[in-house]
Amino acid sequence: MKMLRLPRAKVQVGLPLPWNVRDEQCLLLLSKGHVIESEHQLELLLQRGAFVDVEEIRALAREAEPAQPKAIVSPPNLFDLWDRTTDELHKLLGEVAQQPDFAARLDQFARHLVELVDLGADIAIYRIVRQDNAKNFYYGYYHSVHTATLCVLMARHLEWPPDRMMSLVKAALTMNLTVLDLQGQMAGQDVPMKDKQREAIRRHPAQAVELLEKVGVADADWLTAIAQHHERPDGSGYPLGCTELDELAVALRVADVFMAKISPRALREALSPQVAIRELYREDKGGPISTAIIKEFGIYPPGDFVRLASGELGLVVQRTGNARAPIVASITDTAGHAVARTLRHDTGQSEFAIVANVTDKAMLMRLPPERLYGFSAAPPV
Repeated sequence: MKMLRLPRAKVQVGLPLPWNVRDEQCLLLLSKGHVIESEHQLELLLQRGAFVDVEEIRALAREAEPAQPKAIVSPPNLFDLWDRTTDELHKLLGEVAQQPDFAARLDQFARHLVELVDLGADIAIYRIVRQDNAKNFYYGYYHSVHTATLCVLMARHLEWPPDRMMSLVKAALTMNLTVLDLQGQMAGQDVPMKDKQREAIRRHPAQAVELLEKVGVADADWLTAIAQHHERPDGSGYPLGCTELDELAVALRVADVFMAKISPRALREALSPQVAIRELYREDKGGPISTAIIKEFGIYPPGDFVRLASGELGLVVQRTGNARAPIVASITDTAGHAVARTLRHDTGQSEFAIVANVTDKAMLMRLPPERLYGFSAAPPV
């Protein structure tokens, strides 16, 4: 123990001692916190010989140093994380038969997707709605991820148990297992489906189930949902034309069809969410599954391009308790000129109410979504 003579200037009468005080032999005289009540008492202590442990003085000095400002940590760029899911799914589904641990890896991927939804459901919906720059040859993989995302939102709204939700999500990711590349080819062609393509599409539910069983998938809910996801209650579906359908299969079909309606292809433009929702509600006769999608999306879902009463154009970025009044991030001024600084508006206020959807999407093609949500743009890969 290295000792230093007690500095007179550091002791204040009437205040607690900041350290222990010892004699020359290191024996304790006064404990830390003891109050010296008079100048006379202090003089007697100093005359006797008072010392302090150097390490105690250093420790007190460290405590008195101003706290260093915490490093600013940027929030994770969820758009970058979401974009990676397509490549990850492509690698995972590319050679299913050669992966003895496929079921476990697919389960891990599905849980990661659910975590991304939980980190930002509004961003998940934004990606579903905004597909302006989607590549046709990857259509099958985008579609699988988007449909699985919608299934998470739908199952959560319906308050399904986690295991049941996971079976549905994994079915969405693998329902088109044997035609993923064909889907990309068809999305990019400017002619209707050919007979050979139609036949492959009709066979794919049974083929997907067969392949999944070969690699060890034994979840009956997962497999049944895939086997029946193109069947319809009136018997007009395929491949078997059955009418007694599993609830998960019905949910998967509804999510699959809805996503196909709002996804662009070379042969046709995507339907707006509003039109697709009206068609969905009519086809499902207002059932609980279509209602769940409608409730999750709202009238103006995140990603919707709208005009405000102020004259500004903007993108919906956040749902609120009012389905007709989401939060919108403006990308123009009141005259319709592009602006560098994004402002958020509560469309529940009359001056910023939504007055119309905007159909001309040209100015969105180069708009980084990170700007709207406050993320740093992802670095080039």
